[in-house]
Amino acid sequence: MNEKNQNPVTSFNIEKIYVKDISFEAPNIPEIFKEEWKPAITLNMDIASNKLSTDIYEISLKLTITNKINEKVAFLIEISQAGIFTIKGFPEEQLKAISGIMCPQILFPYARENVANLTSRGGFPPLHLAPINFESLYQQNKAKEKTS
Repeated sequence: MNEKNQNPVTSFNIEKIYVKDISFEAPNIPEIFKEEWKPAITLNMDIASNKLSTDIYEISLKLTITNKINEKVAFLIEISQAGIFTIKGFPEEQLKAISGIMCPQILFPYARENVANLTSRGGFPPLHLAPINFESLYQQNKAKEKTS
């Protein structure tokens, strides 16, 4: 009996990881160094997926970090940490989860290291971002989409 395999072969590969865009601004240097170091940090994040060709995707993790001290901007960092991934043979729902959970989990440590380097090169203590639970964020966003 010659049966065709109904389950496609799945694969996931990291092809390349890179910084797509990076910016560091410290508009109140050197005066900000006189302020008492009580940072108020805000982090905004976005994940973008761009299909480059069949089974090849660019995933970008975009972070915007603002640090204010006494309502003055100490620094502003914008970074787009990106990667090219081969994601083959997964159903659409799994593909969305891979690009919204797994890929950002891979990219985040690179972005985190770049943020720490930028802050220390700017004369500030290195900023070590806390880990992010991308699975939880993905599930929250998915739940919001269902209620919208």
